[in-house]
Amino acid sequence: MTSTVDNPVEEPSGLGKTRSWRDYSELGICLLLLAVGVLVLTDTLTMSADFTQRGPVGPKTVPIIVGAGLIVVSLLLARDVLRGGRGEAEAGEDVDLSAPTDWRTVLMLSGAFLVNAALIDTVGFPISSTIMFWGSAYALGSRNHVRDPLIAAVVSVVTWLVFNELLGVPLPGGPLMGAF
Repeated sequence: MTSTVDNPVEEPSGLGKTRSWRDYSELGICLLLLAVGVLVLTDTLTMSADFTQRGPVGPKTVPIIVGAGLIVVSLLLARDVLRGGRGEAEAGEDVDLSAPTDWRTVLMLSGAFLVNAALIDTVGFPISSTIMFWGSAYALGSRNHVRDPLIAAVVSVVTWLVFNELLGVPLPGGPLMGAF
């Protein structure tokens, strides 16, 4: 009778190779999740308590759950990666993985978001978001110059009304501030 130490079983091809840093690249995501989780928890726990709490659940509850969840997920993912787990490559039916990045679209979308961030305090949420939604639709290929700005304006105003009037979350209204 031979022992497994004297007669080792050969591993299937590729399994016995040493792993390179590229095989552990997913650990970068683990570090990012861990850093964000620690940041959320640190920021939450050092938050001043100058507010009145309504009900049993305070304003720190959700951020603590989210921060702790991020840390747990990062640790579980790191464990999986170190044990040899790999993320599955995207296998979308309409995605050409060999196609280069469309930098024009990426830059146009980034520009739409930056314009929104720059204008929101000046012209208000409805107008700046209309510009962002219209710019995003244009960047993603829609060229209907009548329908797109109308839909963008309706979505922006309805969103502003829902947050401002129904949820009680004040968003800058700009010219609409006195209208409602």
